[in-house]
Amino acid sequence: MPIVIAHVSDIHIDAGARATERARRVFAHLDALPGDLDAVVVTGDIADHGLDAEYETVRELTAIRHPVLIGPGNHDDREAFRRSLLGVEAATEPINQVLRTERFVLLHCDSSIPGKDDGFLADATLAWLAAELDATGEDVPVLVAFHHPPVELHVPFVDGIRQFGAERLAATVAGRPNVVALLAGHAHTAAATGFAGLPLLVAPGVVSTVVLPWEGGDDLVHLDRPPALAFHVIGDDWRVTTHYREVV
Repeated sequence: MPIVIAHVSDIHIDAGARATERARRVFAHLDALPGDLDAVVVTGDIADHGLDAEYETVRELTAIRHPVLIGPGNHDDREAFRRSLLGVEAATEPINQVLRTERFVLLHCDSSIPGKDDGFLADATLAWLAAELDATGEDVPVLVAFHHPPVELHVPFVDGIRQFGAERLAATVAGRPNVVALLAGHAHTAAATGFAGLPLLVAPGVVSTVVLPWEGGDDLVHLDRPPALAFHVIGDDWRVTTHYREVV
């Protein structure tokens, strides 16, 4: 039986109704699916301003029947994220999280840099990633997620605030045959490319959709397109198939 993981990103919950309604639509869609998902991963920009009240709303929105793993992005605040979303003691260290099952492992690395929009995996995060990979048998497929894509996506605004120092990530996942794909958000556009010989699968944005350079226009983002998400399917041969879906 294939492993099915829903990938949501960039919900940007704030004090307004618009972002909350769009996120609620997406999580309600997942909760109403006829079958159980193996996991839902949310790759950052959870709160728009990093406020406790925003994370409290996110906690309510993500209380669905599927296992959910949520990581931070550049709009998030590590202390408030821990305190009001995870319900643990506030701290400023990177928020790296793992979901381990008998069938797969999902690792979310914190690529955020407090006070900045671009991304970087701290030495401590890469050491954590290496240790988690060492602790995983070669017979278990692994997905590695983070907020910032580590390569250019040919969208200048996004590329200027991508994940830098990416050669360090490439060295960490090199020679790991059970790492089947890398997942990212941040770009507010569905995209698929490669990195370090692996698929790099970028989730669309829930709160908005970026305008691609060749689409023209004066706006950076579309606010009227439906929220969207990705479904990543890991087959018995560990080949990853991705379906992108708008939620209307």
